[in-house]
Amino acid sequence: MREFVDLSVADRRLAEDLTGVGIAVEAISGAGADCVFEMEIGTNRPDAMNHYGVAREAAAIYDLPLKQPPSFGNAGAKAPVTVAGADAALKRRSSTVAQASSPPFPSTVFPILVEEPGLCPRFSGLVVRGTRIQASPELIARRLQLLDQRPISNAVDATNYVLWESGKPTHVFDMDLLEGGRIIVRMARDGERLKTLDGVERTLTAEDLVVADAKKAVGLAGVMGGYDTMITDKTKNILIESAWWDPVTVRKAARRHLLHTDASHRFERGADFESTVPSCDRVAELILASGGGEIVGDVVDVVSRKLDLAPVMLNVSEVRRILGGSIDAGEIFRILKKLGFTAIPEGQSDDAFRVHIPSWRMDVEREIDLIEEIARLHGYDKFANTLPAYSGAVVEAPEAAMDAALRTRGLALGYHEAVSLTFISHADAETFSALADAGVLELENPLSEEASVMRTSMVPGMLDMLAWNLNRGAEEARLFEMGRVYETLGGERAEPRRMCLGATLAAVRGALPASGALDVSPGEQAAAAEAFRGFKGDVENLLAAFAGEITYDRGVAEYFHPGRSARALLKGAPVAQFGQVSADAVAGRKLRQGVFLAEIDLERLYAAGLRRVQYRPLAKYPAVERDFSFVFGDAVSFAEMRGAVMGLGIAELREFKPVEIFRGEAIGAGKYSILLRVRLQSDEATLRDEQIALWAGEIAGALRGLGGVQRG
Repeated sequence: MREFVDLSVADRRLAEDLTGVGIAVEAISGAGADCVFEMEIGTNRPDAMNHYGVAREAAAIYDLPLKQPPSFGNAGAKAPVTVAGADAALKRRSSTVAQASSPPFPSTVFPILVEEPGLCPRFSGLVVRGTRIQASPELIARRLQLLDQRPISNAVDATNYVLWESGKPTHVFDMDLLEGGRIIVRMARDGERLKTLDGVERTLTAEDLVVADAKKAVGLAGVMGGYDTMITDKTKNILIESAWWDPVTVRKAARRHLLHTDASHRFERGADFESTVPSCDRVAELILASGGGEIVGDVVDVVSRKLDLAPVMLNVSEVRRILGGSIDAGEIFRILKKLGFTAIPEGQSDDAFRVHIPSWRMDVEREIDLIEEIARLHGYDKFANTLPAYSGAVVEAPEAAMDAALRTRGLALGYHEAVSLTFISHADAETFSALADAGVLELENPLSEEASVMRTSMVPGMLDMLAWNLNRGAEEARLFEMGRVYETLGGERAEPRRMCLGATLAAVRGALPASGALDVSPGEQAAAAEAFRGFKGDVENLLAAFAGEITYDRGVAEYFHPGRSARALLKGAPVAQFGQVSADAVAGRKLRQGVFLAEIDLERLYAAGLRRVQYRPLAKYPAVERDFSFVFGDAVSFAEMRGAVMGLGIAELREFKPVEIFRGEAIGAGKYSILLRVRLQSDEATLRDEQIALWAGEIAGALRGLGGVQRG
């Protein structure tokens, strides 16, 4: 960077000042000529993904002149040949091609045919003949090594050096290995094969854009060159290529072939349209300096269409309205000029200016983008702290109190709030969707297949977060997340709110079996069942904040353990399902131990509203408890027992609960013994024995009506 700007500040001060304007320096290593900045550059700033781009920022910060890159546009070539279109390029050179006899390309210019001008509006090429392929000079090799780049040869290293120096990806071909005397930019043919520089033979599709000679593809456009035409020790004649590729086409090709490269990283974000010719010159200069040879002819610059960035109107009054009146107009124009923008007065007004955008700043499209540039270079710390004018009042969201109630209870239970990605895979959407008939919302431009649809459930994200914690030694993890899921119902998009609770088996039980297995002995099975009841208590605690009576049944999803899971219902409608995740699901996600999950439907839960706290005076008269011991078949649930007993309408019945469950040989297979307890109490008088006996008989009768057998 110091070659482009005469900086007097120390490296660490430079790093701090760059970070202050949004060009973040995350770490510094080395010192002096070997000092390296590790930087975090936003995806919208490909212009700063190189030394010259960062130097431009430094020049603007310190108000210093910015030097041109060494010999840019002065590699010994004449002024570039610029052709309006691919057809005109061929017509311009057809007579020259006819004169060629021995070499595959003529001695002056060579034909370039761009069949897809919409995807490659500019393609520049330059020929270097009679060069020697050898090791790069020590300075270039050393600088590439500092950037974790392996030096290969002077020709290849020249392209990598220019990539890091000015940000423009280029490529070099061995000219003698190109067949047919021409370069063609075209779409690949379905099934066409291309062996790329990494040695992998790839099968192309009709959606892939390629650089080809007359017979075959020799490069995947904007991603990686071909193996068969690469530079070797035998190379004598070189074709330098520098083009502008459509970002979407490059991005799709890179993901389709799982091939993310330094070149594709920059082309995907938008390269500088005007840098193709200078980058050809610079690569040629570096090759000539180390390997000798000569430049043949001119830079061939095939421009199918110009890519001019639309100017943006900037009003000084708007800058001051947003940033404050303290910023001087001279400071505004100094910053814009240093960054490469040109401001021209619009009409007779001193307020309005038409700002022309430099070719390397494709991210600047609106007036607010320019204002942001002014703000960050001026320095956010220089603006006075003020509050925006506001005449309204803060209005609490309708669900704020309910969100707070759940969040407070979750934290009190020992769970930590977490946030997961809202993208999941198709496979997870099919496995974990809450509604079988709900459709998914697919992303038009997914990051990967693993993140190709909007989440239909919060379970995949929770499983990923638990796995992340387990893989880093956090054995006792308790997490919860509140957010939205995304689905389509009847053609309409829906974004219902959900809450997901997750805990590792160790967090719920406190300790795991020595073997790490889930069900290795009857004792451990009993402990796992007890862990489920503990997790169920956490879910009950959360649901208890809301009005209405909660009942439970076994209607849960298949990814839950069949014996340690349940579904919660509010007024007969499901509001939650929870339990231990099945062994198959645990193995499929490669979890190191079992986990418990709960997914709560906040839409239905919030519709019930928060439970109102009501005062009830202590009873004046004593309560009476009676126990009932019954044997039931496994098909009979406690919810059915509760429904039968509460349906008797006994006003004095205050509580009905299970106390103990027993299974064993004495009971018989497919059955269980349950001890039930009722609490009876009156607000009017002390209960008499005959009343209690009458109600006890009714309760026992209701239980026998479910097929229960009363024990002595």
